[in-house]
Amino acid sequence: MDSFARKLLDWHAIHGRHDLPWQLDPTPYGIWVAEVMLQQTQVTTVAPYYERFMRRFPTLEALAEAPLDDVLGLWAGLGYYARGRNLHRSARIVVERCEGRLPDTFEGLVSLPGIGRSTAGAILAQAHGRRCAILDGNVKRVLARYHAMEGWPGESAVERALWEYAEHHTPPDRVAAYTQAIMDLGATVCTRRRPLCTECPVARGCAARQAGIEDRLPAARPKRNRKQRVSTILIVIDPEGHVLLERRPEQGIWGGLYSFPELRDGEEPGQWCDRKLGARVRSVRKCDPVMHSFTHFDLELAPFEVSLAGGPNIVGDGRDRLWQDPATPPTVGVAAPIAALLRSLADRLDE
Repeated sequence: MDSFARKLLDWHAIHGRHDLPWQLDPTPYGIWVAEVMLQQTQVTTVAPYYERFMRRFPTLEALAEAPLDDVLGLWAGLGYYARGRNLHRSARIVVERCEGRLPDTFEGLVSLPGIGRSTAGAILAQAHGRRCAILDGNVKRVLARYHAMEGWPGESAVERALWEYAEHHTPPDRVAAYTQAIMDLGATVCTRRRPLCTECPVARGCAARQAGIEDRLPAARPKRNRKQRVSTILIVIDPEGHVLLERRPEQGIWGGLYSFPELRDGEEPGQWCDRKLGARVRSVRKCDPVMHSFTHFDLELAPFEVSLAGGPNIVGDGRDRLWQDPATPPTVGVAAPIAALLRSLADRLDE
């Protein structure tokens, strides 16, 4: 075991996190769920979602048997919704092809939707004690600083070098503890801004610290002009005060979630209601735009609030369209901006 791994393990025994929900009763299934949720999401955000998710789906079989709407309903607000869809798809694949047992080989895990090299390594290390390296965002930051690795970690050459360092430092035993230790170090000490170098167990060997460049490593993603998109949405309210939600296509933003209907270019709200609902419009009000940022672009939601004069004459099949009481939390998955608009509407209708 090299000194880097030994120092991390000694530090983690005293200062690491040992009471995270998925650590209390670790199972391959629970670790898998946690690792998927932790992709690009902080522990403090994930913990309550994980606990609710595991109460509702305590076993892999329960997850596989559940409707996708139930899964996405519990995922709402966590973001990166493809993770929830992939988790559900993978659970069904495991039940159908693996007799309900999550694969315990690297090849078997990475064959499942949503499981890449680092997630598979984390599952094998923490659930089975296998010597498998990981390279999530926290680990990339620790290793880039320790080895003074220049360049953005998203570049293939930089990522390859970081994987080599990750493999080199992963010890032959105590792998589960080491995996948690290096993630904890990145999350609590070797933080993105203002790293706590005086509290770091490997600071004396850190090349970035010695060179005084820890604040600028790892390098940031090269700046690109962010794309701007505009989506005109309809907040359609029936005479009973319910609002229309439609399931979005699985491909694209908020795939599989429910949202307000989207208006085609050049179409008026009244035309849409006539075509889709066979309903007459009583009033139309243009609302303030809502901005939402994704990883690669900014989205402007341009809402029109549409009040119907009567109930719709065209009824949906009940799976892809529903009328939601805005004062009642949805049981289906909705994205955070849509949930915020529903709460705002409920507050205003209650005045």
